[in-house]
Amino acid sequence: MSSPIDEVVRQAGEWLRGDGPMHEIVISTRIRLARNLRGFPFLVRADADQRAEVVATLEAALRKARGLEDFYHLNIDELDELDRTLLVERHLISRQHAEGSGSRLVAFHPGEASALMVNEEDHVRLQVMHSGLRLDETWDEINAIDDALDEHVDFEFHPQYGYLTACPTNVGTGIRVSVMLHLPALQLTNELEKVGQAATAMKLAIRGLHGEGTQALGDFFQVSNQITLGRTEAEIIDDFRRVVIPKIVEYEQAARDALLTNRLHALDDKIWRAMGALCSARLMSSKEAMQHLSHVRMGLHVGRLSSVDLRTVNELFIQMQPAHLQKLQGERLNGEQRSTARAALFRARLSQN
Repeated sequence: MSSPIDEVVRQAGEWLRGDGPMHEIVISTRIRLARNLRGFPFLVRADADQRAEVVATLEAALRKARGLEDFYHLNIDELDELDRTLLVERHLISRQHAEGSGSRLVAFHPGEASALMVNEEDHVRLQVMHSGLRLDETWDEINAIDDALDEHVDFEFHPQYGYLTACPTNVGTGIRVSVMLHLPALQLTNELEKVGQAATAMKLAIRGLHGEGTQALGDFFQVSNQITLGRTEAEIIDDFRRVVIPKIVEYEQAARDALLTNRLHALDDKIWRAMGALCSARLMSSKEAMQHLSHVRMGLHVGRLSSVDLRTVNELFIQMQPAHLQKLQGERLNGEQRSTARAALFRARLSQN
């Protein structure tokens, strides 16, 4: 019988499914909610027994909650480093959750759109993620999960301040809306400053592929809200829908159009050099591979490349990452071995198209 980890490796993952509104530029929409159990201290003050009791309480609630019966449950502290890293690569847990200690749990739907981290920074972080710009659908689903859990546990809630959280920046609604964007044209035209200005004006944060403290590998950027207190969930989501994301998508589309009109040969050179390297290299680092795949993905969406399909490119974004690569190889690999296996993976997959 296969394990949940084995099932995860065999599928592409929700965040790179490649469909949904504005999917050419908007990779995914994710909403998280931070919640804590009444009667338990925040994790920074909890001892080992209290942490274990939080896990037991929430795991029991998850097994009884409406719509969550089919979720996989994995005890993070019982997984080896490779499996924890794989879950980070899938955006099912955070690096903080993977690198923590003591009792902690992840529960997620087999399709990976929904997940819950227990004992990360707060007692529980609920997450729903969808491909493309799907703010309303994502909110409706995470709100239903929140309501389902609320029937079985008591969350710490203050009548004036709202949900109480370990970090003051999450107090209030406890909501984090995060939209992942692919912005290669703005990067190539040195116009990313526009995104920064738009985000600053709206009091938003811009982070890399795996969230806070990570680099924007492969021209992927996460834009998320920083304020949760004093605003409703609907107001925060509406900013993303009406103002933030359409403006950034407009900037990226304009940059792509400018490249097609004014710098077509330079654009084609970037795209085809990337394709050539992926099809012929014998060593390939993660960073280099992400950049090449980024240019190939843009080439597909602007119609300058048709020799590979988008699904293959999206799968390679996942499969080339270190933990996935080692799982697919069935053995532990050092840095050079991973670079060799990664290059071989690209040659094998791209030669099929």
